[in-house]
Amino acid sequence: MKPDSVNGTPPHGGDVYHLARSLGVRLEDLLDFSANINPLGYPAGVPAAVQAALANLVHYPDRRCFELRGDLAAYHGCSSDEILVGNGSTELIYLVVRALQPARALIVAPAFSEYQEALKAASVPFAFHLTSEADLFSLEQLPEAPGTELVFLANPASPSGALLSPERLLPWLEAWDAAGTYVALDEAFIDFAEEASLKTSLKRFPRLIIMRSFTKFFAIPGLRLGYLLAAPELVESFAAMQEPWSVSSLAQAVGRACLQDRDYMTRSRALVREERQHLFQGLQALPGVTAFPGQANYLLAKLTLPGWTARTLRERLLPRGIIIRDASNFQGLDERYFRVAVRRREDNDRLLAALDACLGRD
Repeated sequence: MKPDSVNGTPPHGGDVYHLARSLGVRLEDLLDFSANINPLGYPAGVPAAVQAALANLVHYPDRRCFELRGDLAAYHGCSSDEILVGNGSTELIYLVVRALQPARALIVAPAFSEYQEALKAASVPFAFHLTSEADLFSLEQLPEAPGTELVFLANPASPSGALLSPERLLPWLEAWDAAGTYVALDEAFIDFAEEASLKTSLKRFPRLIIMRSFTKFFAIPGLRLGYLLAAPELVESFAAMQEPWSVSSLAQAVGRACLQDRDYMTRSRALVREERQHLFQGLQALPGVTAFPGQANYLLAKLTLPGWTARTLRERLLPRGIIIRDASNFQGLDERYFRVAVRRREDNDRLLAALDACLGRD
């Protein structure tokens, strides 16, 4: 699904190409707060990794991603046979559904729309378990879902950024495992709070599937690179149904380079932590805006001024070259919610000034 106009609500953030064409401006003239990408950009070693990998373009890529899986295993402290690499974590979402073919699924929402799209594509019935604004969109109790064979749960949640601790999650995983339920735990943004990852619990829960992404933390959405962590038997069954050569040689090389830059990881977490707090305080100070605390590189907010919608606000900001994410198409949210990425201080202050000008004028 694509937006029909500059004012349409896209299914995802980051629709910068369409917007640049519609507005008649250059891509670099847009300040994109709709896509949650590391404000530091990609690690310094990426261009050299791409250059070095060009010589291998005359060969098919390693369909098993042997070297990258080895690096990931060392980074996460697991074995390489517990890892499957894919063309972005979205490919793996569809692959998991297609391979498991659950009789019924549950999505903890609001959530990434591709969970439901993958289930629809495989003709799998599903239901939503909605978290509430009162609970800051954090899951507070084990959802009651008899007959559910697959649960989709993001941690940190998207679009709220709410983070569940391992202590909160582990009892629920035990209950789901006892019921024979697979859990697809989407940790696409956990790199910003790595200590909360459940990767050390893989051997304890044979039905746990952890999905990870290079896109957000390492700022390489254009290359498409993600992976999942699961029991070797599950990985083997998923790999058997994966399209061959879905991960390019360039993506594999860049993934390896990203994992080597520990200083970049430390700086990224520190910057996002500081700027997230600055942006949160700035949003809270705006007239008619309620911001929700999060632990990722984005913040969810709600408009409380009468007559204001996220679409209206988005339309007001576009002539200023600023893009926000209208969050009204997330299940469980309405037309008042919007999401913004955490960027560098100069960009964040420009957004706050523009929001103040728009909201204070009417």
